[in-house]
Amino acid sequence: MIKEKIKKISPSIDEWLKEAKADPAALQEGMFLVHNGVVRQTPKAKVRQGIDDGSMVKGMEFAYDTSKVDAAVAETYKMDGIFHVRVWLNEGQLELGDDIMYVLIGGDIRPHVVDALQFLVGKIKNECVTEIEQK
Repeated sequence: MIKEKIKKISPSIDEWLKEAKADPAALQEGMFLVHNGVVRQTPKAKVRQGIDDGSMVKGMEFAYDTSKVDAAVAETYKMDGIFHVRVWLNEGQLELGDDIMYVLIGGDIRPHVVDALQFLVGKIKNECVTEIEQK
């Protein structure tokens, strides 16, 4: 059961980047990537599996398991060339266009950062969150 919570205020990516670049580890980083997931109107089943039942998403209930997210972040830090990881997840009743998540990855070279972003976002989406689309 998803507990009722008021959606959060989205973070400032400019502030996140400023903080990341102020960290001593930033001297080893040559790239930062940001992922911003948002609530879309097209159902996940249609986008991912091509299943079109004619419905449209009107909102979403969203929740996450903090300990699982923390473990996923810790695992990401173990990847080659990754020196900065930051995650923000919304929660509660979300509307179309609302931010679901932000993920910031900083690392040494593009392949390492792209791989880490792909890994962490996939892990969060598949193992750490509950998304209930409302149609």
